[in-house]
Amino acid sequence: MQELRLPKILAAVVAVLFLSACKAEVLAPTGDVAAQQRDLLVISTLLMLIIIIPVMALTCWFAWHYRASNSEAIYRPNWSHSTKLELIIWAIPLMIIICLGALTWVGTHLLDPYRPLARVSAEQPLDPQQEPLEVQVVALDWKWLFIYPQYGVATVNELPVPVDRPIRFSLTSSSVMNAFYIPHMAGMIYAMPGMQTTLHGVFNKEGTFQGLASHYSGAGFSGMRFKANATDAAAFEAWVEEARAGSDKLDRAKYLELERPTENVTPITFASVDPQLFPRVVNMCVEDGKICMAEMMALDAQGGTGLAGTVNMSALIYDKHERRGTREPVFGWEPFKVLGFCSAEELEQMLAAKPASYNDQPVVSGPLMGHNMPQPVSPFGGEAERFLTLVRQASGNAPQL
Repeated sequence: MQELRLPKILAAVVAVLFLSACKAEVLAPTGDVAAQQRDLLVISTLLMLIIIIPVMALTCWFAWHYRASNSEAIYRPNWSHSTKLELIIWAIPLMIIICLGALTWVGTHLLDPYRPLARVSAEQPLDPQQEPLEVQVVALDWKWLFIYPQYGVATVNELPVPVDRPIRFSLTSSSVMNAFYIPHMAGMIYAMPGMQTTLHGVFNKEGTFQGLASHYSGAGFSGMRFKANATDAAAFEAWVEEARAGSDKLDRAKYLELERPTENVTPITFASVDPQLFPRVVNMCVEDGKICMAEMMALDAQGGTGLAGTVNMSALIYDKHERRGTREPVFGWEPFKVLGFCSAEELEQMLAAKPASYNDQPVVSGPLMGHNMPQPVSPFGGEAERFLTLVRQASGNAPQL
């Protein structure tokens, strides 16, 4: 029997040794925001244990006390009610739920990722004269791009930051939704294409900490990790000067090259950055000639561009079909994409690109609703010819009316 037990004991010891490599990062934070989140988690758990521990203990006690061999246990098959027991069963959980609700409501507002920090740590108040460190984050496939607009440098898969200085992250994504997470610093927050989210955090201790994409985002997700290097202010300034002394520049062309899906990318540092790169990433118009989402929304807010908009705007699609080797028709009779307002020649090309099977007879449909618009006499509306004339006038190719 002892020989049979020995392998089991050794297997249990080996399992414990493997578990010893795990780190309780969430419960051992080095930033004030993460510490407050840890406290919220611990307090909530302790409040719930007020119910869980007695229930588990009473379950074991009832099973032991009312066992078949215990003849002293009183059997009461007709028992149905106890006011004292009902009071305990309902009053205590209700009080715990009230406490959890109040704790969650307060914590949700105080730890809102969009809320600027009110302190550096529990012992150190916030200096109103201290400027937060701005970091623009772009989730790429499958790597992280960090831009420091105040210093004009950028990194890939590496985040140097100073300790005891508030950090304001502005996050977006190039393709799919991702989740940015540094357990030692603050909670996770989504990075989404075409949108900008915000996260505030701070490191209170020097060291190297793990950052990661906490939600699955594709084939290279497992390598989408980075190191956050928290140093003192002097060391951070020295790193900035060293980064500026490099030769690599992050312009729009370099970004489009960097944007291509790659896995397990080693850290890269850029000595300079196009100051308009991050706004263009958010507005999905890094490519030359592509209309920006902000411009499109501004035109829509003014009532749209009417007939011009129907032939000059491409659909807001940002799924990398063409860049990844496939082509999907977006606009026109044939696969023909217009990236912005086009010239008269491009407009004529699009309007003339009708298939041989197209029927030029006007489509007779029911009365149009909305603003009682007239029945169109062509697929482009009754004003198509006038619009072409106006475009030619704007480009200088036709006499003025």
